[in-house]
Amino acid sequence: MSLDHKLILASGSPRRLDLLNQMGIRPARLMPMDIDETPKRSEHPRSLARRLSTEKAEAALAAIKGDLAWRQSYILSADTVVAVGRRILAKTEYMDEAAASLHLLSGRGHWVYTGICLVTPGGQFRQKVVETKVRFKRLTGREVEAYLASDQWRGKAGAYAIQGIAGSFVQKLSGSYTNVVGLPLYETALLMNGEGFDVAAHWGEG
Repeated sequence: MSLDHKLILASGSPRRLDLLNQMGIRPARLMPMDIDETPKRSEHPRSLARRLSTEKAEAALAAIKGDLAWRQSYILSADTVVAVGRRILAKTEYMDEAAASLHLLSGRGHWVYTGICLVTPGGQFRQKVVETKVRFKRLTGREVEAYLASDQWRGKAGAYAIQGIAGSFVQKLSGSYTNVVGLPLYETALLMNGEGFDVAAHWGEG
């Protein structure tokens, strides 16, 4: 792949940017896409992750349409959904929501789904959904109270970020750790390499 091909990350998540950097890639442009993330009636969490990542990529593609400077770009988007069974846990904005999520997750397993979508310079959409099963230990009232005071739950799906304090709640994890953080690196690199974006070619850039 020619390094003339640029990568647009259709996300404003600092965690996804950090993970891409960890993979040796520095996006040429960040394009956070503001879309409605409300689940459809009876929508499965896996389907939601796939749909939202695709809609973000579609929005980014529409935004650069006609701009010759970005015509040969790849677009990468992702969306992460946390669920207990089919119950989707939204991003928490209020403390009572966060407390309810933590009590629900306490002592039980849940699923984390990340949909990734890659748009090629030719306009093809390539998608994948990666799932990881996570089990929390049983949380004490004191732990929940102290975690809520940390404010690390704010804006997080399921009220937690595994790379923060909540990492100490994880009793067992089956699957990709980086998927839970927000971008499964192995699967993302596989998808990009398969569509002609030579990931290793960028390792000498930074």
